[in-house]
Amino acid sequence: MSGWIEVIAGSMYSGKTEELIRRIRRAQFAKMKVQVFKPAIDQRYHETHVTSHDQTQVHAVPLLSILDIWDYLEEGTQVVGFDEGQFFSMDLVKVSRDLAARGIRVIVAGLDMDWKAQPFEPIPTLMAIAEDVTKQRAICMSCGQLATYTQKTSGSENAQVEVGAQDFYEARCRLHFTPTVEQQIMHTDNKLDFSLPRT
Repeated sequence: MSGWIEVIAGSMYSGKTEELIRRIRRAQFAKMKVQVFKPAIDQRYHETHVTSHDQTQVHAVPLLSILDIWDYLEEGTQVVGFDEGQFFSMDLVKVSRDLAARGIRVIVAGLDMDWKAQPFEPIPTLMAIAEDVTKQRAICMSCGQLATYTQKTSGSENAQVEVGAQDFYEARCRLHFTPTVEQQIMHTDNKLDFSLPRT
């Protein structure tokens, strides 16, 4: 029997991990054998769990390299989930294809664009070859409209990969997004101002 690939993509805070966990749990309810993997670099919430921003969790095996999956894949596994797929190398594409060829359902969640609004591989390539693609949208933290971009508010101007959550990133709509590190400005009342710089 042939497997397939599903991709859950979108900006930060769009519910990608929450949707991944929902699909994994439905498979578990159906008594299917499931394994979940995550990049070892992502330790924001838990070392051995995939965790959504609202703290929903499912157990996961952290991988230093996507190719390490072959050391952990168990016989009879029917569903494999990957969270934060953008942190894996392009080998994730071949691994996903190989798993699907073995009859396994593969679910990958990850950012499709980086904080500069550039394609964040390997997610865009996976979206092209997947049987099913879901594009999640968040809520803009500036205006409340639907958001598809990830705004960086602190950290390095040069690094594409910088693991963080609300300390580093916000969801933004097209109007309020800028592909630069938009430093947070302190007002005299010591509250943070997340608005766009004045021109």
